[in-house]
Amino acid sequence: MSLVTEEIKAKAEVYYGDEIGKEKSKQLLTEVGLPNGLLPLEGIEECGYVRETGFVWLKQKKKKDHKFEEIGKLVSYATEVTAYVEPKKIKKLTGVKTKELLVWITLSEICLNDPPNGKITFKTPTGLFRSFPVSAFELHEVKVAK
Repeated sequence: MSLVTEEIKAKAEVYYGDEIGKEKSKQLLTEVGLPNGLLPLEGIEECGYVRETGFVWLKQKKKKDHKFEEIGKLVSYATEVTAYVEPKKIKKLTGVKTKELLVWITLSEICLNDPPNGKITFKTPTGLFRSFPVSAFELHEVKVAK
């Protein structure tokens, strides 16, 4: 069952389509001070943001597994990813899991360490956490020479 109701949509900025969805998700991550590569989703059908509460959602055609090469971690994104965002933090995250050894572990929170030390911390609902370099989750725009 979707966490996104018509009532929530009525209060939100909603965008449809993959290209605008990718652009808006990167823009939002940058706006709250998080690395813009945290949500490498594909086939985005809908994304929305309720500014007054910080509630965000992204719906994609099918689930996506993505390997963050710099840290060797596999992350799985469900067809619907939801969260609440605030400066330097994503909380109440749903739809995102990471593989540790042979087990998929649900992530519930992502935050930049304070004071800033170049690390980003991922937390599970059980209180387990791991920190990694922020640089592993940043997208670097490719400049095309003219």
